[in-house]
Order: sequence, then C-alpha cells, then structure tokens
Amino acid sequence: MNRKAFVAGATGEVGKEIVKLLLNEPAYTSITLIVRRPTGISHPKLQEKVVDFDQLEQTDMDLTGADVFCTLGTTIKKARTKEAFRQVDYVYPLTLGRIAKVQGAKQFLIVTSIGANPSSRLFYTRVKGDIEESLHGLNLPGLHIFRPSLLLGNREEFRTGERIASAVSGMLSPLFAGPLRKYKPIQAHSVAKAMLLAAESNLSGMHVYESNKIAQESEPSRSH
Repeated sequence: MNRKAFVAGATGEVGKEIVKLLLNEPAYTSITLIVRRPTGISHPKLQEKVVDFDQLEQTDMDLTGADVFCTLGTTIKKARTKEAFRQVDYVYPLTLGRIAKVQGAKQFLIVTSIGANPSSRLFYTRVKGDIEESLHGLNLPGLHIFRPSLLLGNREEFRTGERIASAVSGMLSPLFAGPLRKYKPIQAHSVAKAMLLAAESNLSGMHVYESNKIAQESEPSRSH
C-alpha cells in the first residue's frame, strides 16, 4: 500500500513500540523518525531527521499523505519547570500538528492522558486537554487521540511509582471493572498497537480512545 509514517517521540516507551510495529508492517514502506538525537536503529525503510524541536517549522520534511504519530511528552521532574513541560507537551505537538495540516498529512495520532481536560485543576491534565482542544481546532483530516492510564513498560529511567503499579496491577485487576476500567494501568505496547490499528482504519474526523478502549482495540482478536 506504500503508506508512510512519521514518528515524533520515538525514544519514549510508546514511541519505541510504534517504531517496532511499523518496521514489521508491510503496508508501511517509509518510516521517518523525528528525533533530538540518533536512535541507532537501522532498517531499509527507516530514516531519521535529527531536529531542534524549537525550530521544527524550519525542518525540511514532507508529510503529504502521511500518518503522523506523536508520542512527545515529558514529566515535571524532568522538565523542572511548568513552562518547559508545556513546551514539550503542548507547543511541540501543536507545531507538528500545524505542519501536518499545511502539508496535507492523512492522519495525526497523539498520546495524551487519562483525565485530559482544558478545565482541569491539575496542571498535567490541563495541558493535555489544551493540546487536544488546539489540535481539534486545526480541522485535521483525521485526528486520533489516545488517553492511556498509567503506562507500564521497561523504561530506561527508574520510576518508583510505576514499578509499584506494575507489580500490584495484576492483584488489583478485579477492582478495575465497570466505570473504573479505564483507570487500569496499560502496557505501552498495547497503546502502540491500538494507534497502528487506528491509523490503518483510515477514519476521518476526530476520535478519542479512553484507556479501556485502547486495551480493547489492542486485543489479539483485533489484530491482523
């Protein structure tokens, strides 16, 4: 099918999983990673663009007809200030979204967070809500928003809370039922798989996937 994909945030947990899936998906013949530094990944259909995200609009790239996967994100601890956090989680994704709109990208797929709401009292979920709202305002041909609960995976950095959540999530699984199902921790691989399936669905308009729906979409019975 000669599909092409652009991935921003390829060094994060979900981003790494998306890259793996795309490289093994025959429909995608061109995959470009938009990164701050080289990933060291080598593959015949993969190329990297090492960029300064503060100068993203000056970067030479062609998103025409592409599926753009945005998994950019940081933490307050790493960013150190709210301003720096917002730069990574709001400004960079919105800039990429604008480029995608102007250049004629087919779909834009982004990871935000459970509880994303521009009216939230919590800074983190408010920023996530802000980026969702701003991207919606761009009227992209296809916008897919993924709101995972706590992400589980093999992070390079040690996060005590996530290690604890991973250890106890199995024991507490019965508690995540009904309305609470969307709060159940979810594997980064499941999010990536749901994103790929959504991209291949070619749905137009805006679609929001809560964490429980992400888990359902990524079940083996839904894969191809």
